Amino acid sequence: MEQKETAVKRITRKDLWKCFWSQMFFELGNGALKEEAPGFVTSMVPIIEKVYDSKEDKIEAYKRHTEYYLSEGRAAGLNVGIAAAMEERLALQRDIEPESINAVKSALMGPLAALGDSIIHGTFRPLFAGIACSLVIASGYKSVFGPIMFVVIMTAIGFLVRYYGTFLGYSKGTEIIDAIQNSGLVRNMTHLAGTAAYLLVGGFSVGLVTVKIPWEFKFEETVVSFQSMLDGLCPGLLSMLLIGLMYFLMTKKKISPTFLLFACLALGIIGKYAGFLG
Repeated sequence: MEQKETAVKRITRKDLWKCFWSQMFFELGNGALKEEAPGFVTSMVPIIEKVYDSKEDKIEAYKRHTEYYLSEGRAAGLNVGIAAAMEERLALQRDIEPESINAVKSALMGPLAALGDSIIHGTFRPLFAGIACSLVIASGYKSVFGPIMFVVIMTAIGFLVRYYGTFLGYSKGTEIIDAIQNSGLVRNMTHLAGTAAYLLVGGFSVGLVTVKIPWEFKFEETVVSFQSMLDGLCPGLLSMLLIGLMYFLMTKKKISPTFLLFACLALGIIGKYAGFLG
């Protein structure tokens, strides 16, 4: 009878799939107090309901996962899978301390955030966003293929990271993180991904940031464009100067990027109607 009860309580692939789909709402409940804790609790509902019988055990488990949690939302799937394995072990064997579950979660928040932010947001997102913007510009701002491609690819990346995180996190547990940490993979990948992101963003910036001056000089029958002269000397010079100015103001003068964004927007509108910007 005891073996039958244990078999029923074991987490199956069906339960992990429920856990996976629950993570689609992982970042919807973010708040300043506990950040992604509501999303983590939602992800653990299928697991807690499966492995615990008593109401008291379920309440304690839910309370555990309402503790503060903040990491990269997609990479957090690995943490969810590990937490699922630990909850199952606690429910069936009672040979680990309940506090150890939150301790492992807290220890993994930083490494997973570094890995997810550098690879997903620092490399893939600017790369495919730049390609999408280039496709839109190349089509004369008429094609929607670029934005659709960007959404599809980033959605697929998010799904794959969550899927493998949930299933490998449950089956392999902390072995994965130990291997990554001991090999220095997180540190190396973060450094390389950051370098790649700077190169990609820098390469796309001149093509995506456009500054034109519509001044013209007339010499008898000849009309000389000031913009053409600049482009002949150094193509994209004004764009590079504007990017350099924004970088200087953000890093050296600590001016908010949001303020600079609206300042550039206002300058562009005023410049267009005043005639000193094209």
